[in-house]
Amino acid sequence: MKTPIFFIISAFFVLFFPALAGANSAPVVSNVTVSQRTDGSKKVDIRYNLYDADGDKCTISVQVSSDGGSTWIVPAVSFTGDIGANISPGTGKLIIWDCGADLPGVFGSNYRIKIIADDGQSPAPDLVLIPGGTFQMGDSFNEGWSDELPVHTVTLDSFYIGKFEVTNQQYCAFLKWADDNGWITVTSGVVYKAGSGTSYPYCDTSTSSSYSQIAYSGGVFSVRTKGGRNMPNDPMVRVSWYGSVAYCNWQSQQEGKEQCYNLSTWNCDFNKKGYRLATEAEWEYAARGGLSGKRFPWVDTISHSQANYYSSTDFVYDISPTRGYHPTWNDGIYPYTSPVGSFAPNGYGLYDITGNVFEWCNDRYSRTYYSTSPSNNPTGPISGTYRVLRGGGWYYFAFSCRVADRDSYSPDSRYDYVGFRVVLDFQ
Repeated sequence: MKTPIFFIISAFFVLFFPALAGANSAPVVSNVTVSQRTDGSKKVDIRYNLYDADGDKCTISVQVSSDGGSTWIVPAVSFTGDIGANISPGTGKLIIWDCGADLPGVFGSNYRIKIIADDGQSPAPDLVLIPGGTFQMGDSFNEGWSDELPVHTVTLDSFYIGKFEVTNQQYCAFLKWADDNGWITVTSGVVYKAGSGTSYPYCDTSTSSSYSQIAYSGGVFSVRTKGGRNMPNDPMVRVSWYGSVAYCNWQSQQEGKEQCYNLSTWNCDFNKKGYRLATEAEWEYAARGGLSGKRFPWVDTISHSQANYYSSTDFVYDISPTRGYHPTWNDGIYPYTSPVGSFAPNGYGLYDITGNVFEWCNDRYSRTYYSTSPSNNPTGPISGTYRVLRGGGWYYFAFSCRVADRDSYSPDSRYDYVGFRVVLDFQ
């Protein structure tokens, strides 16, 4: 017998957006109740309370899950009432969902509701808040490398992460400032930390690598074109781990924040509230997009409609109708990167978290750390030469795009399929 849609459990989810100065309080959603009307109207009443200590009006949105919260992809749009922009704090808020209009003829008994409150106080428009929580880290399919096991429970505090990978244009701005302020030197087309000789390379320019999209001529940095295509919004490549953390320090300096990295020891001070690279655990948690037990940030298969990677019939979960390099971005001139944001985001609103370029993480690499790491906010082993990369890229198979996949390179490595994105602690 078919059972009509019935909400056996209501759920809520709150996004916190404190102001830079720390004075702003986060909105709080509470007392969420969900009930389906019994008058045959096929409408659902969603009631909630909204509190904000600063009295900020909020933007309220709703997401719906049909599988108990594993995914939030139900195409629900027919909402009226206390939803949308400029919703004042208060009790007894009511949203009416016309589920009959959105889901005609659909039946189920495992639906959930997620209410999201945003008071518009995000530190920067290109940052996304990842709410703290607990997840299962590692390869739940037991199909990857041995260093992706054991699957283990990790709990993380909230943090912000870049919505996009750092672009050529953004990194070029850093290089211009760093050159003017004595942070860097350029030798044979390679950008180095000033005063280090050739010990700490930050990135290549097109003089040292034709794959770099950063030109350096007459003492001026600029973003190149490739095959007639402008490249400012493609992810920065040919950048080392050293060059990535130097960029983080620069962004902190530009915004008046504490610099997390000591560029002499290359250690990260997690007590400082500036920009840094994601820990490996933070990266995987964010990449999963709020889902659990999935191979990719969306479901368990992948295609060129979802990411920029090298498609092959060798992997049953690669169901792309087009094979090889992504046909849209394969112009015959390496690298075959795509502009950031060219594909749909994951459940947390992160773009290109799979594919396009691998992303440097802060952690040193270890094969055994999974079995001994702390369960709360792990920051990686305290020793080791190599640094972790995650996420796959345009040059790699679907296997490397799995959210559990782990890779590593020496921190001075620069490749045309490696970039990074930034993290900022929740304050």
